[in-house]
Amino acid sequence: MDWLEALQRLREARTPAVLVTMAVVRGHAPRNGGAKMIVSPDRVFGTVGGGNLEQTATDRARAMLAAASAEPELLTMTLSDKATTDYGVQCCGGEVTMLLEPVRVVPSVAVFGVGHVGLELARILGRQELELHLVDSRPEMLGAARLGEPGVSGLLGDAVAAVHLHHEPVPEAGLALLPPGTHVLIMTHDHVEDLAIVDTALRHPALGSIGLIGSRSKWARFRTQLRELGHDEAALARVETPIGIPEVAGKAPATIAVSVAARILQLIEQPDPSNGDG
Repeated sequence: MDWLEALQRLREARTPAVLVTMAVVRGHAPRNGGAKMIVSPDRVFGTVGGGNLEQTATDRARAMLAAASAEPELLTMTLSDKATTDYGVQCCGGEVTMLLEPVRVVPSVAVFGVGHVGLELARILGRQELELHLVDSRPEMLGAARLGEPGVSGLLGDAVAAVHLHHEPVPEAGLALLPPGTHVLIMTHDHVEDLAIVDTALRHPALGSIGLIGSRSKWARFRTQLRELGHDEAALARVETPIGIPEVAGKAPATIAVSVAARILQLIEQPDPSNGDG
């Protein structure tokens, strides 16, 4: 498998990786400039020359993965018998500079309920580089007359996100379709649906954050019901409500959507323990 195919498969599997490129070669080196290698948490695809050079780059790449680094790095190595590292000597006589670029997992966000707030939120999040899942039990909420065709026309015509529309008569069933690490936002038209989605989401440890729209009194009622359904305090602590950032106040749908989107973008930048990425 070449590095390009490996990278594509890792992205499809939502596995973070680092792309290592031989950027500059001075003198003699095992590979020419442009050679590439992909380093995942447990595998290496391709080669930049083997030996001390490659092992040092692999170790640095895995340290970047462990730290969920988002910024690329340059790694320069001298290949001479006077430059000894943990992995021995390579005495080709040259010097190489490698570019290590993190390839992050594409963030995933699911909005359950595409009513007034959900629609405005879809408009905002659709402009971000992420997977956006819109889930509703009402087919008309997801129709082309309302949303347009993502990436082509209508409200989501200029979407950058990969938009997935899910009509789910039993909306909590849509949780099983989401990739690991998905941030879930719950804002349906029905408190019964909201409760069912929260209950099911709490039984999916691989999900990312869980946000619930509504008042503190709504959450107080939900807490009681969720305890009766078997959830302990540690599980209930996974639910963030009310969602959004306090600095953005207001009750208009567009204002709430801005607040919620800002909070989701904050969470996306935090490391995701389910896959080692942010």
